[in-house]
Amino acid sequence: MFKLAPACCLSLILAASALPHACRAAEGGATRTDAEAMVKKGVAYIKSAGEAKAYAEITAKTPQFILNDLYLVVYKLDGTVVAHGANAKMVGKNLIDLKDIDGKAFVKERVDLAKSKATFWQEYKFTNPENKKIEPKAMYCEKLNDTVVCGGIYL
Repeated sequence: MFKLAPACCLSLILAASALPHACRAAEGGATRTDAEAMVKKGVAYIKSAGEAKAYAEITAKTPQFILNDLYLVVYKLDGTVVAHGANAKMVGKNLIDLKDIDGKAFVKERVDLAKSKATFWQEYKFTNPENKKIEPKAMYCEKLNDTVVCGGIYL
């Protein structure tokens, strides 16, 4: 019988857990690194261009804020959408009570996390705008003043 050292087992587990993300990226989906970079770019742009211009560009789906299935969403800390890179009809709506298919109030959780953390990842289920299927999603967010800027990847 073979015996594997705990560190070796952990390495194998970590490598296997990364496979779905690596395969997703190979299929054209954005990665966690892409999401973090996009959010940071969005935050910097909001700071430099001002809220009105930046929110309009994010919502207009300008290429600098879209990468495959990755787009930005900006919420006020009360749950009101101020910019949405996939669905302009959401702008101005308060989504604080929105729940995913499992009943998770993910917008409320998101704004609550933003009130206590400068940056964070959050997981929930959401409709992928590219294939219209409900899929697991991980959202990276950064608090900016009285808003939270987020970009997510489908897992």
